[in-house]
Amino acid sequence: MAQRYHKNPEALAALSPEQYRVTQRDGTERAFTGEYWDNHEPGIYVDVVSGEPLFASVDKFDSGTGWPSFTRPIETGPGGANVVTRRDFRLLVPRTEVRSAHGDSHLGHVFKDGPRSAGGLRYCINSASLRFIGFDDLEAQGYGEYRRLFEAVEKGDDMGDSEEPEADRAFSTSKKAVLAGGCFWGMQDLIR
Repeated sequence: MAQRYHKNPEALAALSPEQYRVTQRDGTERAFTGEYWDNHEPGIYVDVVSGEPLFASVDKFDSGTGWPSFTRPIETGPGGANVVTRRDFRLLVPRTEVRSAHGDSHLGHVFKDGPRSAGGLRYCINSASLRFIGFDDLEAQGYGEYRRLFEAVEKGDDMGDSEEPEADRAFSTSKKAVLAGGCFWGMQDLIR
């Protein structure tokens, strides 16, 4: 039987003020302050409110922005997508907002400046909207079906976390400049 996810009142009541501001008031946490921006452990990230699976560590990469960045959601396609997008016109530069499908939590934004070899998208996500479930805890917490993602990587199957060609290594070989506006303000469009 498929798991049903929804906005859970008990989970809402347990949110920290920052988690509530981000997920329910469409806020953005400050760069380099979130719990998961630099997490490299194998596992999945679920909606802190509904528990729906959103992203996997096999699709996470270091974008240099200070927010967890992923190349794709854990589930895609009709009937399986737990991540939805909508246009966001709250700033001068229109952006694409990312929300959880069942919990309706604000997660962050998606941009078209991710690794080309993985589709070119960068899901820039707030740590405050996520709960991390480590690989060893997947089964116990009811997410055992996602162990397959990590088993495929161990066998050498390409799950989007493969070594990128030289042209796509801009994040790891370029010089670093800290831009205070970050992806929240659409600053990346100004420096392209």
